[in-house]
Amino acid sequence: MDSALSKSLENFKRRAIATPTVETKKRETADSSKDAKKPKLSQSSSSSSAPKLDGNNLSSMSGTSQYNFGILAKIVKYMRQRHQRGETHSLTLEDILDETQQLTVRPKVKQWLATEALINNPKIEVVQEGIENKFLFKAPYKLKDKKTLLRLLKQQDLKGLGGVLLDDVQESLPNCEKALKSLQNEIIYITRPIDKKKVLFFNDRTANFNVDEEFQKQWRAVAVESMDDAKIEEYLEKQGIRSMQDHGIKKPVMPIKRKKANKRKNTKPRDNDHLADVLESYDDDK
Repeated sequence: MDSALSKSLENFKRRAIATPTVETKKRETADSSKDAKKPKLSQSSSSSSAPKLDGNNLSSMSGTSQYNFGILAKIVKYMRQRHQRGETHSLTLEDILDETQQLTVRPKVKQWLATEALINNPKIEVVQEGIENKFLFKAPYKLKDKKTLLRLLKQQDLKGLGGVLLDDVQESLPNCEKALKSLQNEIIYITRPIDKKKVLFFNDRTANFNVDEEFQKQWRAVAVESMDDAKIEEYLEKQGIRSMQDHGIKKPVMPIKRKKANKRKNTKPRDNDHLADVLESYDDDK
């Protein structure tokens, strides 16, 4: 071996032996301490970093009930809107999905809509045409125009059934606002105090009459808010006024006719007069 090479090898070994190994350990401990100081990601933070669901990937939830009922709600809303526009012809399920832009619905969901959801929905009416089922919006009342609405209000008034909710009329009658505007003199609007909903009544002008103003003042001056019928009747009796008990016409009470018991005729002869010549006495003579 060359003397220069052997000399450089010895110098390298001498430097390697002289090099302390503590510094490398300190570096490793320092690196490990730095790693320990780094904050660890918790499970919640990792889950929060996951992509959130939005409307674009809603189609991935097609198997869930939330997605199915979302499709059903959209169909019912569309059927109501087209009925209010005056479109009262029935539609097939394919036509409904086409007009609501839901052609990407899976066959399983279509089967559920056709055989269960639309048939059992109270707002949908099924019209069977041959083998195929078609669907219509089922309104609370069958109203075509303002004449049918006025006829309904008259029947409600004559039968004492009260008024009709404005919401039901708006849902049933196509072009409702136009019809209500033309019938504004024939209808009375009353706001229900419970839920502030408007109720429609027929304006019967034959029931209108004028009341004397003096009588109106006396009527309004009497406070009866805290009195029931029994207290009012007691007050009237103290004032010498007899209250009405029955308002209707009394029917005469018919006496109950009792059936007479049928008496059986005694067909047995009382005396044997027709056998007077034949009778003989068998008494022993004593």
